[in-house]
Amino acid sequence: TTLTSSATPLPTTRTTEIESTGSTKGTTIQQSTPSLSTSPVPVTTSGVTETGSTTKSTTLAPTPSGTPPHSTTIVTKTGSPMTTTAIHTTVTRSTAITSTTTSGPSSLESTASTAVSSPSEPTSPMSFTTSGTTPTESFTTTSGTTSSNFTTITATTTTIEIVSSGSASTSGPTATSSAPGDSWWLCNCIKAICIEDNKVQVVPIICNPPPKPTCANGLSPVQVIDEDGCCWHWECDCYCTGWGDPHYMTFDGVYYSYQGNCTYVLVEEIHKKVDNFGVYIDNYHCDTRDVVSCPRTLIVRHETQEVRIATVEPNTLQVEVTVNKQAVALPYKKFGLSIYESGINRVVEIPELKMNVTYNGLSFSIRMPYSLFGNNTQGQCGICNNNTADDCMLPNGTIAENCETMADHWQVVDPSKPQCSPGLIPTKAPSTTPTQPCKESSICKLLLGSVFEPCHSFVRPEKYYAACVFDSCVLPNLDLECSSLQIYAATCADQSVCIDWRSHTNGVCSYECPSDKEYRACGPIKEITCKSSQQNETSTKQMEGCFCPNGTMLYDSGVDVCVKTCGCVGVDKIPREFGEKFTVDCQDCICLEGENGIVCEPHECAKQSKISCDGEGFYEVNEVNSEDSCCPIVTCKCNTSLCTAKTPKCALGFEVHSYIPSGQCCPVYQCVPKRVCVHQNAEFLPNSTVFVDKCQNCLCTNEVNVSTQLNIISCEHIPCNMYCKPGYELQPVKGECCGRCVQTKCVTRTANNSVLILSPGEFKNDPYNNCTIYSCVNIHNQFISSTSEITCPAFNEESCKPGTITFLPNGCCKTCAPLDSQTPCIVRQRKDFIVYKGCRSVDRVVMTECEGTCGTFSLYSAEANSMEHSCACCRESSSTIKEVELKCPTGNSILHRYISVESCSCQDTECSNSQSSEMQNAEENNMTSTLNRIKRAISLTSK
Repeated sequence: TTLTSSATPLPTTRTTEIESTGSTKGTTIQQSTPSLSTSPVPVTTSGVTETGSTTKSTTLAPTPSGTPPHSTTIVTKTGSPMTTTAIHTTVTRSTAITSTTTSGPSSLESTASTAVSSPSEPTSPMSFTTSGTTPTESFTTTSGTTSSNFTTITATTTTIEIVSSGSASTSGPTATSSAPGDSWWLCNCIKAICIEDNKVQVVPIICNPPPKPTCANGLSPVQVIDEDGCCWHWECDCYCTGWGDPHYMTFDGVYYSYQGNCTYVLVEEIHKKVDNFGVYIDNYHCDTRDVVSCPRTLIVRHETQEVRIATVEPNTLQVEVTVNKQAVALPYKKFGLSIYESGINRVVEIPELKMNVTYNGLSFSIRMPYSLFGNNTQGQCGICNNNTADDCMLPNGTIAENCETMADHWQVVDPSKPQCSPGLIPTKAPSTTPTQPCKESSICKLLLGSVFEPCHSFVRPEKYYAACVFDSCVLPNLDLECSSLQIYAATCADQSVCIDWRSHTNGVCSYECPSDKEYRACGPIKEITCKSSQQNETSTKQMEGCFCPNGTMLYDSGVDVCVKTCGCVGVDKIPREFGEKFTVDCQDCICLEGENGIVCEPHECAKQSKISCDGEGFYEVNEVNSEDSCCPIVTCKCNTSLCTAKTPKCALGFEVHSYIPSGQCCPVYQCVPKRVCVHQNAEFLPNSTVFVDKCQNCLCTNEVNVSTQLNIISCEHIPCNMYCKPGYELQPVKGECCGRCVQTKCVTRTANNSVLILSPGEFKNDPYNNCTIYSCVNIHNQFISSTSEITCPAFNEESCKPGTITFLPNGCCKTCAPLDSQTPCIVRQRKDFIVYKGCRSVDRVVMTECEGTCGTFSLYSAEANSMEHSCACCRESSSTIKEVELKCPTGNSILHRYISVESCSCQDTECSNSQSSEMQNAEENNMTSTLNRIKRAISLTSK
């Protein structure tokens, strides 16, 4: 039932209560307001209503322009058993306020846009409805800590009296009981608070801008809407970057360099909230000295997907993207993850987490919201909490001395790098400064100069400058300093400051674009395409990259073709205008405006006259038509493999000759002489050697045997050499035509350059010098001649008696001692070369030795009834160690130690009691003497 009536003006009282978070106490102001004149209001009954029950709506007119917003409490009372409902609403410009009063113990239903349950007694269920608008501040995006210093204007409370009607039943939703202090949201940032005794306080939220914080990473904070959706606060976003060889800037702005060549954690959650989430970096040594590292692959894991952005060529901006080890085309979007190109970067974006990761082969950046990841990140990017003190945290939670040490602890298992072992502690922190001072690159000076000056107040350049100087000193030939300028420019662009810097590097940091695009330092993050709308792009941020020239635009994000007009682009990547007809892949196509775009049908060819290919070896073939490549021309071609005639097999010295008669396809064969010699199933060209017999020299001539048609072979016997050099003898060789000179004796030259021939084992004195002895030995069929020189002991003729001077048995040395007298045991000196392991002394070395006769006798002892023996030996009693330098055949020198005798004496030694033993010793001494002679001969030969 709908009732229309004029509402009676009601006298009302306006009560306004203002509460502040400050120290000012709440103040209540009451003032009288004239009766409200309202127009007729339609009244509609809601639900099942008892007789006499009605629903009444009252509409308040908008507040006049310029009147400040205020809170109004409207209280309507009726007699029992009517239920009284009071509605409080914040009044602003163009705001309608509706209050609804329902009588009787009927079930209540909300008819406005928002329904909220109010506190009530268990036996007095009730509900009420509010509608209206509340002004809120505009906001952008977020970052830092929340500030709550703003004023709340609270409306007056509304008293609701409920009278129970006994056991009356109700239908529809029932109000929920609320305890004092409970609160709930109405709508448009209006909050209801339960006071007591069914009193509800309605609070409109008014926001004041909080003070702007300072972010530890030096970047500007961003605005973030509160959870209630009414006010906003400042937050410092989690922003981590890496570049060069490589340098890192943590979430909180700590700069460090780390030269590891393994795979590491950049970001993981401390408390896992997202399934299989993390960002990782694969580094490798990018110089031959294995001193510094560069990024090779950036890895992003999210739930079931693993994205890898890998560098194609070292130190370039060429990368390739794979998802779960499969190459993908960009843009890519699947399972809540998207990948796309943005300027020179590849961007991995996860909208659900409000994060993105960029990588271009030289640098990376990771941006994550503080609201989702604050105090919950770990890895080489540190903890995102706006506090630099804990950025160097290890996996076990302790803080490392520096981030270079910390970085090594974040290794992950990588099967492609078995040399890497996660968990190893480095012996010392890696050096982050050049070992030797060097002259900074002029490129680095641009960071501190006027080129980047517009960004200095937003992002400080000092850390990027230090990284640039490090790269230019350690790797001066790789132009890695460009990466420091590039990442600094990218960080500036993130702060909405675009710098055109590459043109100031004299081509060192130039960036080449494809021929159909042009480089721009300040291009849009997402380029406008024919498939997108320019109105949707509201971001003020820019970035560098290759973009379509002015007057053209990108056809689509997945079709990298610049077009002047938005027509069609097919598989041939050629832009077409609407209505244009063309042929592609032998189909006749037309570009139509609409969803389908290009519509094609098979290409029709003109009819051709039939050609018949007769004759052996001919067949039909389709040739490309120069006028219409889709319609081939039928022609006759010759294929000799279809011929039935077989190629004849010719004898040695002959070859097959073929020719094709005019107008035919198949050849005619015959055997003709090759003009060669033939011997033992082999062919020889004229003037070439023919092996007929090893004792003959044979040659293939140009003369032809008339009967055989082959060339004639001419032979001569091999001449033999019958003369051999001295020391060699001509001996026959089995299977050879001539004998061979074989060495049988040693050939040596004396001091006066005369030749001396010695047989193996033969010794001869120099004809002119008895102190020089030549000998010859045969060792493994090698004849080795050696020269020995006798060094005489010191001799003074004046100490001899007249007529007693004579030569020793060697015929070289003189002495005055009688041959039958005994020589005392004394030290004797001699000069000779020392040879050790092939190395020899430069000059003769003075060496000492013991020589002389000692008393030895053999007497019969009657008491012992045996022979008694007494033996003494002339040997050294004292000696020293001396050193001498030896020259080796390789040119090196070694220091050799040898024994020098200082004094000699006769010393007792054991005598053998057995005659057989004495004979055996004699034989052993003879054998040893012979071996020493051979060794001495070899030693002298090496001299």
